[in-house]
Amino acid sequence: MLLVAVVILSVVTVRPAGGSLSALGRVRLRYTPAIFGALVIQIAIVSVVPGGSPWLHRVLHIGSYALAAVFVVANRRLAGMRVIAFGATLNLIAILANNGVMPASRSALRTAGRLTSSTEFLNSAAVPHPHLLFLGDILAVPHAVPLANVYSIGDVCIAIGVAIAIHGLAGSRLVPRRCRAAPEVSARGYDTVVPAS
Repeated sequence: MLLVAVVILSVVTVRPAGGSLSALGRVRLRYTPAIFGALVIQIAIVSVVPGGSPWLHRVLHIGSYALAAVFVVANRRLAGMRVIAFGATLNLIAILANNGVMPASRSALRTAGRLTSSTEFLNSAAVPHPHLLFLGDILAVPHAVPLANVYSIGDVCIAIGVAIAIHGLAGSRLVPRRCRAAPEVSARGYDTVVPAS
């Protein structure tokens, strides 16, 4: 939900920041099926089929990050992608250190109203002996507030990166001119990155 809110807020603020929404409409990113595949996997293992083999769920959870990495690497020249890659790497390190589950602070989960004793797969949970908890979901939005959930430092970096990417592609004043990059559109997606005018 955090990313959805960031995308909406970024798109809404493009024009006031001097950017062009039509420029966003012309963007053709590389390997978009990879990022959609990653999202589908995460939704499936958390919301659609949370029961079943914990081992398989953990492998799929890590695999979703591999798919997301394909997308990020393929589009690495775009503004914001390095920030997204950094945030995703922090998350993946925490997940790998905790056997495929993002460790979450009990107090953060309680604040967000997400503390549960469910035996089904949770991509973020209070694990018995967490490793690298400081990289886990330790930031909480209170349950009485919209978007109540727990978030990691990596999640915040990803959200910032997405905002930068949207504003950079739209030519917004919020992204320095030297960092703006507009993909040269072709039938195969963008091949080169040219400075935005």
